[in-house]
Amino acid sequence: MKTIHVQQSAGPEMEDLQIEIVERKGIGHPDTMCDAIMESVSLALSKTYRERAGTVLHHNCDQAMLVAGRAEVRWGGGEILEPMRLIMGDRATAAWDSQQIDIEAIAIDAARSWIRGHLHHVDPDAHMSYQVEIKPGSAALAGMYKPRGAAVANDTSAVVGYAPLTETERLVLAAERYLNSAGFKARFPDTGEDVKVMGVREARTLHLTVAMPLLDRSVHNEQQYFQRKDEIRGVLHGHLLSRLEHLDELTITLNAPDRHNQGLAGIYASVLGVSAENADSRSRNARSLDRGVSRE
Repeated sequence: MKTIHVQQSAGPEMEDLQIEIVERKGIGHPDTMCDAIMESVSLALSKTYRERAGTVLHHNCDQAMLVAGRAEVRWGGGEILEPMRLIMGDRATAAWDSQQIDIEAIAIDAARSWIRGHLHHVDPDAHMSYQVEIKPGSAALAGMYKPRGAAVANDTSAVVGYAPLTETERLVLAAERYLNSAGFKARFPDTGEDVKVMGVREARTLHLTVAMPLLDRSVHNEQQYFQRKDEIRGVLHGHLLSRLEHLDELTITLNAPDRHNQGLAGIYASVLGVSAENADSRSRNARSLDRGVSRE
């Protein structure tokens, strides 16, 4: 089917509804890490295939599991006790013209390059181990990728999009992008890249709940942590306030589970700035980073 259908959705506009919920996972979130790394692996394989065969050979690299490591968070700086483990799987052509293609080396190199370029506190060698389970696909699937003069699909696929973004979606996206921007990180180098933003709009009021760790090496006591958190929340609020269009009110909660007088157990501190260092494992059917924000 070559026809593209564009259809206006029935029912009220999203912004006319009383309740709207939007989520954004930043670059250091385990889900996003798996998605982006596997996309990088696919790009690296495609480049190799074009160099070797003159075309992109069969591969389907969208399965990843990020197994959490172990970390000891301490005032003034903790340590990594056990590295995270990235398991990469699925299918890829491993030979062309009687020559082997080192899928494992390509995948690990792509993963390391992505981590090095996006997670500034994670050492891709010291803080991560790799397990590559990418195997050759079936002869039937691989054969469909041989040059035949016309592009074909090897499965049924559907793509759905929506536009434009609502004001809630724009603000949630703007919040995450700002917190992970170069300018913000220069001003607040003690913040991690594992940022998650949940926006709940009730009528004309938007409530943002933001999760973002502070690096324990920069936090020496509970009072300093809460002072820094208040400063970050105020700066984010000021950044977003000027972007309000139709909303009347904006509230922001940063690291909602925090509790006073609980020491390290009552704050969100991290050695590397990513939750996967210690607590958050993920298994993902990886998707493109271009997904932007998600409506709940």
